[in-house]
Amino acid sequence: MLQFPLVVTTQVDLVLVLVSLLALWTRLSHLSYPNAVVFDEVYYGQFVSLYMKRVFFIDESGPPLGHTILALGAYLGGFDGNFVWNRIGAEYPSSLSVWSLRFLPALCGALCVPLVYLLTLELKFSHLSALGASALLLLDNSLIVQSRFMLLESLLIFFVLLAFFSYLRFHNSSHRYCWLLLSGASCAAAVGVKYMGVFSYLLLVGVASLHTWRLIGDRALSVCVQCVCRIVCLLVVPVLLYVFWFYVHLTLLDRSGPHDQLMSPAFQASLEGGLSRITLGQPLEVAYGSQVTLRSSVSQPMPCWLHSHKANYPISHDVAAPMSPHSQEVSGYIDFNVSMAAQNLWRVNIPHREAESESWKTILSEVWLVHVNTSAVLKLSGVSLPDWGFRQLEVVGEKLFKAHSSSLGWTVEEHRYGTSQEQKEREAELHSPTHIDVERKISFWAKFLELQWKMLTVKQEDSEHKYSSSPLEWVTMETNIAYWLHASTNAQIHLIGNPVSWGVAILSLLSYQLLAAIYLVRRRRGFKDIPDSIIVCVGCVCVGGWVVNFVPFLLMEKTLFLYHYLPALCYLHLLSPALLEHVHTHLRATHRRALCVCAWIVLMSVFLSYWTFCPLTYGTPELSANQLQALKWRDSWDILYRCR
Repeated sequence: MLQFPLVVTTQVDLVLVLVSLLALWTRLSHLSYPNAVVFDEVYYGQFVSLYMKRVFFIDESGPPLGHTILALGAYLGGFDGNFVWNRIGAEYPSSLSVWSLRFLPALCGALCVPLVYLLTLELKFSHLSALGASALLLLDNSLIVQSRFMLLESLLIFFVLLAFFSYLRFHNSSHRYCWLLLSGASCAAAVGVKYMGVFSYLLLVGVASLHTWRLIGDRALSVCVQCVCRIVCLLVVPVLLYVFWFYVHLTLLDRSGPHDQLMSPAFQASLEGGLSRITLGQPLEVAYGSQVTLRSSVSQPMPCWLHSHKANYPISHDVAAPMSPHSQEVSGYIDFNVSMAAQNLWRVNIPHREAESESWKTILSEVWLVHVNTSAVLKLSGVSLPDWGFRQLEVVGEKLFKAHSSSLGWTVEEHRYGTSQEQKEREAELHSPTHIDVERKISFWAKFLELQWKMLTVKQEDSEHKYSSSPLEWVTMETNIAYWLHASTNAQIHLIGNPVSWGVAILSLLSYQLLAAIYLVRRRRGFKDIPDSIIVCVGCVCVGGWVVNFVPFLLMEKTLFLYHYLPALCYLHLLSPALLEHVHTHLRATHRRALCVCAWIVLMSVFLSYWTFCPLTYGTPELSANQLQALKWRDSWDILYRCR
């Protein structure tokens, strides 16, 4: 029987509510301003338009989940994809909901603030430290700017923080596996937004492995169950979800588009329109008398078909190739007055067929063309011919043991077959499709593996950019990025960090290294000043998070920008209050009061710095040329203004 009255008791952390509301206000207020394309919105907007039209594309810079989330916001706002993202500063039409385009990144950016608050508590630090960490994120101008536009960094940071918070909540709450499952899903989402999420994922797996190793010594627990649950939640689930992001991507984008040329003919033929319209009704099996077009399987970034011109090589036959002297020259000619000479015969080899009886299939089969006399294999050398060869790619013959197998394949795209004996009728048949319905759809796994391989191997052309920078310039705040400038006024938006909070972050990193060195020396001499849990949590999560998200950029040979530093920076914002609390607990009472005064002074300085750069964060109010000049705290900053 129910007993009355029914009473529900709950606890609400008002500080958490406050920082959450402030985060929503700083990230979501006046989100539609400016009503123009801002910096990389010109890049991601093109993918959103293709999503709305269900046109296939490939972004070599990252997996599809981030684009899918941006497209979801556009879809909820009624965007039909009919906008040309051709330049930064282009005005959005009144029919387009700018707010919906930017809402989901801004929401994720806002949720990062309370997540940092909760994550600090899970690291076993006080609510005051949690407030300090959330304040540093809340008042960081660069994080605000990056959150308020149709960009991906706020999504990446949100999923990474959620993954660590969920895992630590699982670790600290008697192993409730729903939190572990959420952590694995968040890791998959982070990697699905940007490949840089892999480093944070590996760090989390490392921390989980360390915790699992310690559990093995607890005889009261079932080690097998503990290990299996962690493997499923942190390894199996992320892999399955990562594949699922691609499944959604490939299911939605089923129409041919501008990026088809990067994919194989089989992949292209599976899309609606494009190559599938050309190959519709073609016979599946290539036979004697077939008329075909052969495309190289490795021609990148543009497709390359095997063909010849009515032009001569500068030297006679049986010589080294003109641009690749280690290979043999290949030429093609037809002389109907003589029988086919032996040196003109090529053997078709199907290297990857499942059985000897398997036939040569249109689109699906990749074949090698082997010269009968010399056993040389026909391949693209990858070098362009001179002017006399019309600057087209050189085709050579090379011994099989010298050639890389991936560069030898050729695929039939167009296929016509005539059955008439009369020449004129046969020619007519060859120019019209043979209507034979053949299923040419490839499996999802084949498409997934090909798309994944292309994303990892196709290199973008490196180009100099006005606002590109090096990782060391991020740490010292020597660089900024002008995201938007009003067409006629001095109103503008810049990606500039909060100088005070960024300085505190670097100082905290250096201080941690000094303290860690001192503690390690004292431990070596038998003095155990702090428990291992503090070293693991602060060192692995905070410092380790900064390392894995910063050091890889030092090794990359690609165009880098300031916003690449933001995920690493968030870990240092976690470190600063935690380190301050640790030092506070080891000081005398008089020194503690002095440290508290210094901490409040620093926090007020962070707020004043944020407020000072607000006009460049939100693009309003408009500042005069003198006021903008006063904000140029470093000579290397590129702040634009019009003198009047």
